[in-house]
Amino acid sequence: MRKHSRQIISTAYFKDQRRLAYEVIIMSMEWNPVTLVDSAKRPGRILRRLIKSLSFTSLLAAGALNIGCTSITQPISGIPVRRVPPQFLAQTKNNLVPLDPSRLTQEPPRQYLVDKGDILGIYIEGVLPYTDSDKPPTPPPVNMPTDKSTLDPSLGFPIVVQENGTIALPSIEPVKVKGMTLEQVTDIIRKAYLDARIFTDPARLRPIVTMLKERTYSVVVVRQDVGTQTQSPGGGARGAYNRGSDQSASGSMIQLPAYQNDVLHALMSSGGLPGLNAKNEIKILRATKADQKKRDAFIQQFYQQFIANPDPCSCPPPIPDDPSLLRIPMRLPPGIVPAFRPEDIILEEGDVVYIESREAEVFYTGGLLPGGEWLIPRDYDLDALGAMAVAGTGLGSQTQGGAGGGGVGGGLAQLAFVPPGELFILRRTPCNGQITIAVDLAKATNDPRERPLIMPGDTLILRYKCYEELVNFGTAAFFTFGIQQILQGGRR
Repeated sequence: MRKHSRQIISTAYFKDQRRLAYEVIIMSMEWNPVTLVDSAKRPGRILRRLIKSLSFTSLLAAGALNIGCTSITQPISGIPVRRVPPQFLAQTKNNLVPLDPSRLTQEPPRQYLVDKGDILGIYIEGVLPYTDSDKPPTPPPVNMPTDKSTLDPSLGFPIVVQENGTIALPSIEPVKVKGMTLEQVTDIIRKAYLDARIFTDPARLRPIVTMLKERTYSVVVVRQDVGTQTQSPGGGARGAYNRGSDQSASGSMIQLPAYQNDVLHALMSSGGLPGLNAKNEIKILRATKADQKKRDAFIQQFYQQFIANPDPCSCPPPIPDDPSLLRIPMRLPPGIVPAFRPEDIILEEGDVVYIESREAEVFYTGGLLPGGEWLIPRDYDLDALGAMAVAGTGLGSQTQGGAGGGGVGGGLAQLAFVPPGELFILRRTPCNGQITIAVDLAKATNDPRERPLIMPGDTLILRYKCYEELVNFGTAAFFTFGIQQILQGGRR
């Protein structure tokens, strides 16, 4: 008390009023009954609080620079969805109508028409087989069909229809039977023997003509849709689709009977219509020499024009469709009639039916999405929000962060309250170009026009907006360090 009394008396002699006010303030701080802190201990506590404040501020600054706003440190420039030119957007597949399978088969005639390759059962009493006039005639042999045949039991000896459409019978010239019914063949054989005067009594000439074995066509079917590729929901290191799975084609040689030598019967004999692993089309390659030469000439002309003499200032066009290759689409827009003709689906000897795999129809994910390679549905649309769900990150769900994706990391990632709100779609364009589409997820939630459809080869990158990262980091830092400081201060 004496010490402080002396200080108060000494201030009366100070002529400098500023110094007087300063001394009075110091005295009031030293004797403030609320603080009850001695002046000797006051500087150490002030220094400790200052260090803690600087440490917390430095932590916030370091987090904002190292973990925070990747939209500034790693910017991606994108075009809003509504400003993307239509030629860079995918066309919808939801309204496609499956092709009527009846268009892939031919309508058989009311009566079977004989052609080359048919085996007829013919019996002519006394001639086929030959018997002497003084002996009883040999009865005709009975032929039973095979298990897979749809023919009735037949009579007669086997006679093959030759390549020129004729049959060879004893004692007469070859008879042309191509394009005739069995009844017409019977009449023309009877007429040929009567004209050759082999028989003088028409009543004794009663030939029997039946179908012993109908002609068949050997067709090759190559299918790449027989693999075991599947895509299960959820994410993984590389996605649920593995490009490296077995893609070897399954090929078979199929014998198609006459009037069943069409695309539909070839598919039914080899496993059915194209599966989900195949493209929505069927390719037909003709085995004729003319079509093979046409394909070779087409390929040589294209490569000589664009590949052998490249123009450095232009982009080579994609290889156009082979004019000798028939493509049959399995799904068409409403109201569109298929362009192929009824005779196009008829298969001849050696033709190839090719069902190609759709392995290349995938999209990729990165950023805050689980990195992987994902299969695009074949028969329905997949928009940006659906692609995020396929990758395992639904709209509004929290993420764990990813390489280059931004966002809080480490232990703070568990306290991210604001979900990422920006999706970038990297889409390839002709001539090795690229267009970046920016999708605002808040707008995409309320407006379907803000959800572009995914195309094969797209890369999806999910990121935080700048303010979202700062809010998440600030909130996480507060709940991690701020509450800790409050609790520590309360204990003291």
